[in-house]
Amino acid sequence: MKIVRTNNLEDTERDIKFTGGNSIRLIIERDKMGFGVCKTYIPKGGPHHWHYTNHLEACYCVRGHGYLSDLKTGEKILISPDTTYLLDQNDDHTFEALTDVVLISIFNPPLKGNEKHDENGQYSI
Repeated sequence: MKIVRTNNLEDTERDIKFTGGNSIRLIIERDKMGFGVCKTYIPKGGPHHWHYTNHLEACYCVRGHGYLSDLKTGEKILISPDTTYLLDQNDDHTFEALTDVVLISIFNPPLKGNEKHDENGQYSI
């Protein structure tokens, strides 16, 4: 059994700053759970372009409001607390935070822990 406390990971190698916010990597590949979990903070602003071609992601909105835009279909969806969105087709998307947003993000496969978005908005594996 392991216990992970977010406040113990702040300002460590698991607190990753990226274009559009920061992500605290709670569960990563070396934890051997088969998935990854991050607490992601997106300050008001954007839109930010992200496109995970190597990972599937599910996001649960804990706090804030923002627009998720599907770049393939043009659909724009309001994300608010208690909303979960699934990027189950490696969806090319943007996120615009209307207020500061906090998401719990689940990744498959899990992140190694130090990934940052590249120029195409994706993580490498």
